[in-house]
Amino acid sequence: MTPCVFVLNGPNLNLLGTRQPHIYGSATLADVAAACAVTADTLGLGVRFHQSNHEAALIDWVHEARTAAQAIVINPAAYTHTSVALLDALNAFEGPVIEVHISNIHKRESFRHQSYVSLRADGIIAGLGTQGYTLALQRVAHLLAEAAR
Repeated sequence: MTPCVFVLNGPNLNLLGTRQPHIYGSATLADVAAACAVTADTLGLGVRFHQSNHEAALIDWVHEARTAAQAIVINPAAYTHTSVALLDALNAFEGPVIEVHISNIHKRESFRHQSYVSLRADGIIAGLGTQGYTLALQRVAHLLAEAAR
């Protein structure tokens, strides 16, 4: 059976490519989803790609992942710094979780330096642009292969 990875995206990521391209680049979220699909296929993974501006939707997808996915790649966007509820949902998920940020959150405003999600994440990728998503999928494939041994 092909392992499934949920790739979850938080608020304002639907504006990728048009919102602050000097920070987030010119790739759209559709471009990121396409790159993830190609990478996942190459790695023998299935991928389900979601985005919402609503915290509850992200939490619902994390809950769904408990029975439908073996790993989560998540860019929680602004919820990174505010959502204990998202952290609690991720803590109930048993597979690998990789946190992704397009920009380097540690070079930005001080409030962005704190991540609740990092308390659960098995790895964090920040500042590598949208390439961080495909790198996260590579790491997930590695972690899942190790767990299968």
